[in-house]
Amino acid sequence: MAREMRAAGRSVREIADTLEVARSSVSTWVRDVPLGPEQRAALVYRSRLGPIVAGELKAARAREVRRSYQDEGRRLAQERDASYAAGCMLYWAEGAKGRNSAQLVNADPALLKYFASFLREHFGVAPETMSIVCNLFADHEDRQHEIEEFWLKLLDLPVTSLRRSIVNNYSKYSQKKRTNKLPYGTCSLRVHSTRIVQTIYGSIQEYGGFDRPAWLD
Repeated sequence: MAREMRAAGRSVREIADTLEVARSSVSTWVRDVPLGPEQRAALVYRSRLGPIVAGELKAARAREVRRSYQDEGRRLAQERDASYAAGCMLYWAEGAKGRNSAQLVNADPALLKYFASFLREHFGVAPETMSIVCNLFADHEDRQHEIEEFWLKLLDLPVTSLRRSIVNNYSKYSQKKRTNKLPYGTCSLRVHSTRIVQTIYGSIQEYGGFDRPAWLD
């Protein structure tokens, strides 16, 4: 059987899987079976197609995982209190719509503090798993350390949560009118978690009564 399958252009892996035997055994059985040009071409084609098929299967499995998180989010929307709904609505309005991380950028300290509390209370996020990036303007440069400490203290985060700050210097065409408008610049709060962001997406869709397939992809 194995020799006939090999002569028909089947790969060692395919034969082993069909017969439910070890590939090493199949290799021994068929090593002297001659292959014609068509059979060789078929094997080459399938060997090149393999990584593509594997990638597609992996992507499909990951998509189903994201779908399961969104289903959980729909359920939570029906069970959780107003603080959960408020956090989801805040993210709908202000959050970045990435696939694998929850990120919110804002200049309002109270808003970011609420979102950090939302993540802790409803998703059990530990402080050390959150990260922040401070986005500063030229007039903040002398106060960079002070501003970074402000956000860390406000959000109750360890210094290890701080990523390198971004300083936007004035261009030569700027009239430098931004001075003191945002005393602490803006802060980006991020948690790398597919589960969290996709659960939030599911809850948002449940609250809003709509479906948005794009958030799965």
